[in-house]
Amino acid sequence: MSKRLLIVSTLDSSQPFGSFARPFYLGQYLVKYFEVCQVGLDCSAVNYTPSVSIGSRSLLAYIKVLQKYVDEFHPDVVYAQETLPGLASVIALTLRKQKNCSVVLDFHTFSANEYWSRLSSVANPLKEFLLFIKTYIAQGVLVLSGNPIIAAGESTPRLISQWYGRKPNKIYCIGNGVAEDLLNEQFTPTTDPYLELRPAKIVVVVAPKTFQFPSNDMSVLMAIEVAKHLESHHQNIHFVVIGRDVSDVDQPLPANMTFVGFLPERKDFVKYLKNADIGLLPFPKQAVAGGARNKALDYFASKKLVISTPEGLRGLEEFRNLEHLIVTGYSTVEVADAILDAASNLDKYQPLVETAYALIKEKYSWYAKAQAVAEILQETGALIK
Repeated sequence: MSKRLLIVSTLDSSQPFGSFARPFYLGQYLVKYFEVCQVGLDCSAVNYTPSVSIGSRSLLAYIKVLQKYVDEFHPDVVYAQETLPGLASVIALTLRKQKNCSVVLDFHTFSANEYWSRLSSVANPLKEFLLFIKTYIAQGVLVLSGNPIIAAGESTPRLISQWYGRKPNKIYCIGNGVAEDLLNEQFTPTTDPYLELRPAKIVVVVAPKTFQFPSNDMSVLMAIEVAKHLESHHQNIHFVVIGRDVSDVDQPLPANMTFVGFLPERKDFVKYLKNADIGLLPFPKQAVAGGARNKALDYFASKKLVISTPEGLRGLEEFRNLEHLIVTGYSTVEVADAILDAASNLDKYQPLVETAYALIKEKYSWYAKAQAVAEILQETGALIK
């Protein structure tokens, strides 16, 4: 009989970016190994296993639902992703005095470090500082709880040691993956969504509005500056921002930039990525862009030439400049010059695209990541009563 796995996260089907991807796709493949139930904000997209939508980011709401499902589902392990679900899981199991159920935590990013690093560059430093304090305490509780941790970033174990003076006994690094619809080389050509912008080469920037984290806002502002610098080349290069509307920006846009808004249909998102020419990750150093790795992996899987600042590759150190992609400096001019060169010489950089795709296919599918997670859950003894 399969062990029971309760996945708890902030999965939000109305916003299929960021925190949606990891619990959704890992869950999709973990059903091969366990009897799975998903709990999240909005699990309406979860069509592969029973699920529960909480509809609120309230800690109390999470605890209440988890207590109910600990009693009814009888999980052998609770796999809690992010800080809020992690706290709720630890508290709920403590209140229920559950000794036959283990908690495995999952840190997509080390949020306290991100808040602290951005403190000097955000519009409201006091708000950011309060979020830092709140997150530092919350993540500290989880770190010191003694539960195994699976981290999405290689830097997380080091940061935990720096911030809390200790490294958890059981901490493992399993990064994010990419979905099969992007990895599929047999992509059926569809109507080019950029037809009216051709013959310009399309530089795509994925930057959805995200809860509390300003990294994407910073990337959009940097992309606008780069586009302005290349505005005289508008017939050859056009920037397309996916994930937000023009109304989200409080400044005039250059003629060579288009905002297409949020794409709720996955097939539309795939179409926009597959038909683009260049995937851009324009993150300034202060962005601390832990979530950028999702975008980078999607670009690589879609066989796009990727151009990134060093910060855009946080957590993806395996991908190297002029071997898998083009890494620029942080200045507007450096990014713009790299885009201009790439757009004029795409054939020259095709070997980088192929090398990156081969690495993605070998090591970065969600199927491979789920298999690694399943092995860790079993090897740590988390599922042994």
